Amino acid sequence: MTLALLDLCVLVPVLLGLVRWTEATWWDSLARKTVRYHELTNEVRRFSRPGISNYSTLTLNESGDVLYVGAREAIFALSASDIVKELKPMILWEAPQDKKEQCIQKGKNNQTDCFNYIRFLQSYNASHLYTCGTYAFQPKCTYIEIPGFSLDRFGLEDGKGKCPYDPSKGHTGLIVDGALYSATLNNFLGSEPVILRNLAQRHPMKTEHLTSWLNEPNFVGSAYVSESMGSWTGDDDKVYFFFSERAVEYDCYSEKVVARVARVCKGDVGGARILQKKWTTFLKARLVCSDPELLLHFNHIQAVYTLSEEGTNGANGTSFYGAFQARWGGVSVSAVCRYRLEDLQKVFDGPYKEYREQAQKWLRYSDQVPSPRPGACITAEHRRNLMNSSQDLPDVTLNFVKKHPLMDGLVLPHHNRPLLVREDANFSQLAVQRVRAQDGELFEVLFIGSDNGWVSKAVNLGTHVHVIEDVQVFDQSQPVQSLVISHSKKLLFAGSYSEVVQMPLADCSKYRTCTDCILSKDPYCGWNQDFRSCLRVQEHDGIPLVQDIHNSDTARCNIHSTKPVKLTKNLTAMSGSIVALPCELTSNLAHAQWTFNGKELVLDPEMMWYDATLQALVIRSADTMHSGFYWCVSEEQNTRLPGGGYHLSVVAGPAITLPARAPLDSMSLVWMLVIALGALCLLLLLLVVYLRHRLKAEMSRGPKAMESTLVYPIELPKEPKSPKFIPSTTSDSDEKLWDPASYYYSDGSLKIVPGHAVCQNGGGSPSPTANGIPNQPMPTTALPSPNRMSLGHIRGSSSNGYIRLNIGAPEERPDYSDLAEELRWKLKQRQALPDSNPEESSV
Repeated sequence: MTLALLDLCVLVPVLLGLVRWTEATWWDSLARKTVRYHELTNEVRRFSRPGISNYSTLTLNESGDVLYVGAREAIFALSASDIVKELKPMILWEAPQDKKEQCIQKGKNNQTDCFNYIRFLQSYNASHLYTCGTYAFQPKCTYIEIPGFSLDRFGLEDGKGKCPYDPSKGHTGLIVDGALYSATLNNFLGSEPVILRNLAQRHPMKTEHLTSWLNEPNFVGSAYVSESMGSWTGDDDKVYFFFSERAVEYDCYSEKVVARVARVCKGDVGGARILQKKWTTFLKARLVCSDPELLLHFNHIQAVYTLSEEGTNGANGTSFYGAFQARWGGVSVSAVCRYRLEDLQKVFDGPYKEYREQAQKWLRYSDQVPSPRPGACITAEHRRNLMNSSQDLPDVTLNFVKKHPLMDGLVLPHHNRPLLVREDANFSQLAVQRVRAQDGELFEVLFIGSDNGWVSKAVNLGTHVHVIEDVQVFDQSQPVQSLVISHSKKLLFAGSYSEVVQMPLADCSKYRTCTDCILSKDPYCGWNQDFRSCLRVQEHDGIPLVQDIHNSDTARCNIHSTKPVKLTKNLTAMSGSIVALPCELTSNLAHAQWTFNGKELVLDPEMMWYDATLQALVIRSADTMHSGFYWCVSEEQNTRLPGGGYHLSVVAGPAITLPARAPLDSMSLVWMLVIALGALCLLLLLLVVYLRHRLKAEMSRGPKAMESTLVYPIELPKEPKSPKFIPSTTSDSDEKLWDPASYYYSDGSLKIVPGHAVCQNGGGSPSPTANGIPNQPMPTTALPSPNRMSLGHIRGSSSNGYIRLNIGAPEERPDYSDLAEELRWKLKQRQALPDSNPEESSV
């Protein structure tokens, strides 16, 4: 009954959501432009060094014009104007060899885990940076002296709680007034999550080790908000943490992992008797990223970006952008949701949840809440009641917040739905900038990184998001691990496994016409009629530019649609041939509209259609009635632009090609490919007929003849040069010698013994194959050697039998004197019953 209820909880939202999903296809936002890797301009800069990988930690110093990069066992100081230039020599911070050996002995991978991955790198003060690394699963932290860019190797500090042990695990941290607020996993096994404050003279604080506080979280981001600024209640500053965790308050399996936001107060110093050195202000709530009409919840938050009001440091105008992932069947779906700080505050000021033993459920707490309010920061009201710190709070308040850290309310996104949803995408990073357009209006521009090396640029238009372009930043598919915006340089920095990339926030030069520039809806770009070019708005103050973000009014470009059309291509085709007429579209959002002899062309799916892949009008079997004038226009947002004109002549005899035959020539490669594939299919068909004929002939010769032709190719280890040599069990070489008795019986037949497969590392346990580092290539030591034969895929090691392969005629019974040899011969003579399983064997 319980399992049936769980299945129903999962199935009902899926079935209902499937109906909604078909109605919400407009959500799958298509980028207007697609910029491939080879189309990037020379303004894009790249940085990498041989032997260095995982450029995942980026810290920008705007005033110093420095981009600090933390990689695997290396730290760089690059010019923020041109990252190709190294301002200081590289800091090489490797984990010692003994630490790496200890890491390997504890079962970690020596190709991926047992290194020092730089996971934290931030400014501590004007003269020093503070950095932390995994240090081969023994995290360490230290300081970097900025002027000399030197690492304090003698002042290494324990990084437990400041940096994760596992480089693949989520982590977030920030430094506020000399104190480090971090969220990570606090032990080697990754079983103790913690949110703590340390590093300064302030009181060290951490979360209570209870599943109701944190339950298998994956931390993705944190934010500091100075809510005390301008507060009439004397409120305190707060630090917010964003993560996904395994929820305990839901019954349905589909709700097992949810997105969370938690907060603590900066002035929290713990309780006097209860919650000593523990947060007394820790509260958490669920982040919802879904739509009321679409029952698909995006519960896995991947990244978060905090955007504050320009010119202020307080809470006014602060919002949080979150990138989320979900699975819809076998398809990945990603979304971006925006949250206002005031909506978070309302939930944290609302009712609590509690676990009721009798009902065995989490329900809203309905009794009287203790006073002062549990989880609240110390305010002016507390001080008037002689409670100047959290240590003055009464025990009843502290006991309540210890047992009730979860809020009952849900933090809903702005407009109660996502800004952007994309199918078949995995968002990994997010960065946002407020941009002032030509008319002075502020727009929020999003840069969204994906796990395939692409960055999407979109503008928030209030009710929806317009995706301006998709840019292929990295040549090879790999996750975008970090995104940083330089507001002063107007640059975007992206870090990945292989390199760091610097690119301008806008490449307006790609828009060659006024209509293309306006239809882009790019707040960074505007059209100048005098220069007849698309320019960057912020770089040309005072120059009149044409821009219309909301309406895309291209009438301001003074385009005269009555301008006579000049045919550019003349085509001649033979009757019965296939004709393709390409139409050049201005963007991915444009549609082709065709006219024939001045009238709208009515397409017939059987004889004439528009092929979106070829972007061409295809005529299946041309006839003389198809001769005439064809004209294509690219229509986008009620704007029509010329896409191509043709004069087609269809003749009954051999085709006479006039000089301008470029479109057909451009299609020759496609038709050659079609012909080649047709020939290949014909060849394969003949081969199948031949093999079928041979198979019938072999079967007619009888079962014994058939048995002798059946071969299963298994490549065995190479024969040793010396049979007396015994291989070392500690060698990692792929050329280990072997014992023939392990693989063959004395009569030459193949012996396969389950559970005796040789591991890659020479031990009895398999090498780890899981790759914990995002986009880290699989280590070669984890792959099975082609010279080895792994039996795990043939039969489980728990089996208790033998499989004997002996192809050929039966042999006469030899005179065995040994009982084991006698038993082996008898087993060989046993024949499988007609209804037996051929994969089974017996003893």
